[in-house]
Amino acid sequence: MSPTLPAPLLADLTALLGPDGLLVDPAERLAYGYDNSRRQGLPLAVALPTTAAQVQGIVRRCRAAKLPIVARGRGTNTTGASVPGEDALVVSFERMNRVLAIRPGDRVAVVEPGLLNGDLQAALAPHGLFWPPDPTSAAYCSIGGNLACNAGGPRAVKYGATRDNVLAVTAVTGTGELVRFGAPTTKGASGYDLSRILIGSEGTLALIVEATLKLTPVASQRRALRALYEDVDSAAAAVARLMAQPVTPSMLEFMDGECVRLAREVGGADMPAMDGLMPRAQDAQERRPAAGALLMIEADGEAAVLDAAVAALTAAARGPGCLEVTAAPDEASRESLWAARKALSPALRTIAPGKINEDVVVPVSRIPELVAAVRATAAAQTLPIVCFGHAGNGNLHVNILYDPADAAQAARADAALEAVFDAVIALDGQVSGEHGIGLAKRELLARALSPQAMALMRAIKAQFDPDGILNPGKVLPD
Repeated sequence: MSPTLPAPLLADLTALLGPDGLLVDPAERLAYGYDNSRRQGLPLAVALPTTAAQVQGIVRRCRAAKLPIVARGRGTNTTGASVPGEDALVVSFERMNRVLAIRPGDRVAVVEPGLLNGDLQAALAPHGLFWPPDPTSAAYCSIGGNLACNAGGPRAVKYGATRDNVLAVTAVTGTGELVRFGAPTTKGASGYDLSRILIGSEGTLALIVEATLKLTPVASQRRALRALYEDVDSAAAAVARLMAQPVTPSMLEFMDGECVRLAREVGGADMPAMDGLMPRAQDAQERRPAAGALLMIEADGEAAVLDAAVAALTAAARGPGCLEVTAAPDEASRESLWAARKALSPALRTIAPGKINEDVVVPVSRIPELVAAVRATAAAQTLPIVCFGHAGNGNLHVNILYDPADAAQAARADAALEAVFDAVIALDGQVSGEHGIGLAKRELLARALSPQAMALMRAIKAQFDPDGILNPGKVLPD
């Protein structure tokens, strides 16, 4: 028989939330016990609040009972950040999913944390506005989850990640206090910016119950370019060139040769075969060096300036090792290109049954060194390692592919992962660019950050959550 809430706490929470606001049946609880990391736990119960006052009541009651709380959006994160222990209460924000206000004149939206990213974008479209964070799971991930992990996506290269697009948050601390940080203004010099500390804290400091988001006007036009390179080193060098010139692309994605094959064969994108045969006029073909990497580049803006922007990006993309730069002929081709990019992660399962997907980030100018280190690691461990990602931010998804049933391959995969992390840290990078730390990477923080930084983080945690009940065991190592 699975553990359950103590009877007094069960009665208190039921009175607070109503009979349908607390799930205690094991079958219902199971659905809230896992996330996209494939880790799993069975919480004692699941609370479904609808108001900030209810969230305060939950925290206060759990603090008195010394019961851990794990906040949950839609469970799309990949690091185990929302996986509960068996002694925890899950607080799911799925019923706090309203758009509270859209103010086009201020370019802000006020929302609750359970609102889906995709639903927010649909609500903003009639106003000609959008919220820039666009992770692969945008259609079904929640705004609260985006804030918890500082989600990014392809557009972050020009418009910033979540932390750059939030003006204010209202949250409940580990003591049950309701606090508000920030203001609906794009400028401010009034004390510490505590809203930015909460964003990316993965529910370990406070439970966000409302957010004021900074919105951006939708550009009237977009154009996509596809640049092919002889090898990944040439493409990585082109990324550094593209980001060093004045025109910032609205998207800049890197794909190695294996990713291009998958995008074509599995994702259905109009991609060239990586075999060196490039179509020419009148259906003739000319043998050229095989393409080993591809950059997907997009520019957006008004018609009056877009031609010049595309010309500048095209010039920067060309260089040593570049085979060709072509423009997507129409919007359908552009959409197909990006849809195939978003389908890459699941498509990797066609290469090997197991994968370790790490979202490391380094300074853009050091991407060539990171790519070289990954290639050396793949050769040393005799494993396929596939790279793609948001190259304009220096954020690459390094996918180590192996068979978990093969003990020797699993050991080599672990060794490859350690080598990748060593390279990232040596290149002045970070072990996560957008997925967060959660359970999966918390021990890495001690390697990546100084003892002084770790001590300050623990002190901040103690101020917000003195009893350590908010998402314990996540982010900070023991």
